[in-house]
Amino acid sequence: MSDETIDAGRADVAHGSGLKHLRLSRVRRDEKIKLGSGAACVAHAPSHDVLLAATATLLMKLTALQDTFHADGRRALLLVLQGRDASGKDGVIRTVYGAFNPTGVTVASFGPPTKLELEHDFLWRVHQLVPKLGMIGVFNRSHYEDVLAVRVRELAPESVWRPRYDQINAFEKLLHEQGVIVRKCMLHVSRDEQRDRLNERMDDPRKNWKFRVDDLEDRARWDPYTAAYREALERCSTKWAPW
Repeated sequence: MSDETIDAGRADVAHGSGLKHLRLSRVRRDEKIKLGSGAACVAHAPSHDVLLAATATLLMKLTALQDTFHADGRRALLLVLQGRDASGKDGVIRTVYGAFNPTGVTVASFGPPTKLELEHDFLWRVHQLVPKLGMIGVFNRSHYEDVLAVRVRELAPESVWRPRYDQINAFEKLLHEQGVIVRKCMLHVSRDEQRDRLNERMDDPRKNWKFRVDDLEDRARWDPYTAAYREALERCSTKWAPW
């Protein structure tokens, strides 16, 4: 199963399930990215009932595709999910993971690096969690934190994080050449929508566990994060690992 098969199948399923208005947009390298609130909205979005029915159709398709992918065993699939706090990464994983046989899927999250991880290059901890052949791996946040949080929070000087764009591209090309299909999704959320979701986390006792003070600190850095996301998307969308 090739990269092209996966991309063609994704477009075909999306159109056939009634989600033609919600097709994923591929970022072209060096394309000027718009990350304003307007870009977070979907024109002519289907109704909630249509979305539920379409999602069920997609999940059944994913179940069949995973069986084929695992049996083929010649490739691995790495799905990278990036987005601001409360952009829906956990929800995407929870929904999509339900379609898969759990023995064929791995999920990894990347928080602040440990002391041991800091003693290695920034990709050391990432490479260890890349899925093996026949497996699907999902990254909830990823190596892109090293050009996002590290940049915005000034955890390292620019002379350290700026070369990482090229290093990330080279790393993802290595994975591609070794049989790992890399697909990256940036879940875009508007500033107002994020505010509502963060308030819900604070107000709803069932969601209190999701809230972190760091969420508010990062929200206060909205514009610097926008600039960081824009450059990461523009510089690291390649034919072998597109956004």
